[in-house]
Order: sequence, then C-alpha cells, then structure tokens
Amino acid sequence: MASAREELEKDLEEVKELLKKATRKRTHDVLMAEKYKLEMEIKNQPPPKLKEDIREEEKLPAGGYTVKIDNYGWDQSDKFVKIYITLNGVQQLPSENVQVHFTERSFDLLVKNLNGKNYSMTFNNLLKPISVEGSSRKIKTDMILVLCRKKREEKWDCLTQVEKESKEKEKASYDTSDPGEGLMNLLKKMYAEGDDEMKRTINKAWVESREKQAKGDMPLDI
Repeated sequence: MASAREELEKDLEEVKELLKKATRKRTHDVLMAEKYKLEMEIKNQPPPKLKEDIREEEKLPAGGYTVKIDNYGWDQSDKFVKIYITLNGVQQLPSENVQVHFTERSFDLLVKNLNGKNYSMTFNNLLKPISVEGSSRKIKTDMILVLCRKKREEKWDCLTQVEKESKEKEKASYDTSDPGEGLMNLLKKMYAEGDDEMKRTINKAWVESREKQAKGDMPLDI
C-alpha cells in the first residue's frame, strides 16, 4: 500500500501535467494553488523511516500493538513550544525506544515496547515553523517532554494551523458587533446540533419571548 507521501507525490505529478495543458488563466491559477498546497503537504510529511528504525520495530514482541496518544499538555517559552505526554514507567525504557522525528512543521513520536505496547503521537501542520536541529525530547519520571524550538521567538496562540482555523471560524460565527446577532448565531448552532427535545425547548422559549414583546406568535427563524 502506498504511503501518504507517495499518494501526495502522485497527485502533484498529475497537477503538473494538467498545468502544462491549461490554457485558461483561471484554470491555471487554480492548478497553481493546488500545486503549492500539495508541495506544502509533502514538505510537512514526517520523513521516511530509516532502515535502522524498521529493523528495531521488527524486534518488538509478537502481539504488541500501537496506541494513539490523545492526551497531552503544552505551554511555551520565548524559544520553545513544550508538549507534555504522560506515560507511566516510560523512564524505565532504553533511550532508543523513545523516538521523535521532526520536520519544519510537524513531529512524530514513537514509544516502543512500553509494557508490551507501542505508543504514537503525530502533529502535522504546526502553527509556525520550528528548527529541526534545535528540537529534542526529554524523558522524565512517567513523562515525555517534546521541545519544539521556535524559528522565531513569537507567541503561539495554539499548536496547529487546524486549531487556529477552527478558532477563527468559531469567532467569526459569534463575535459580532451586535450582541443580539451573536446570541442568534449561538441559538442557531444549538438548534442545528440539538436533539428534538432541545429544538422544542428553543422554539418554545423563542415564541414566549416574541409573545411578550409583540403579543403574537413568531416562529424561530432557523
């Protein structure tokens, strides 16, 4: 099965071929934008595993499986973004069993053979570029500390570009100059995502509010 990097590279080659045939400016611009996007995604892919790493993984005990790490904490200093991962007993492992591969906009953590299990964590599309050479990891008691060295000493509002876009989208939905409009957007979201009971409750509250104001029914405009 082809890796994610190989699939992206195939997509990029196809876009390049289409660019050669494009005659309309708009089509050309769209293809150029897609080409740039694919090139960035390829650049941010974790590096291919070295043969030594593959041989190490082959030594793992039969029946071992990989657990994806979802829980972590993070903070930052002027020079580093710090990610804290709690794993009981990790300090007892050989140092080579805790591996982190960095790229300019990602890192991939692999913990091998901890109580018969492997643990992995991948962060793609970090908010800002990091220094691969200046980044590292430290093993502490029941904890791994991943240190991402910032290329520029500036504050990060979140860890990834996806988080940033999600926050901006949410802010755009509710952060309006009109408080009433912001409330309406919140009600619409609750109505759209709620169950039947939630929808009945919102409709009832809306109708009662309008009755008090205008002495007439007005359906919820959602």
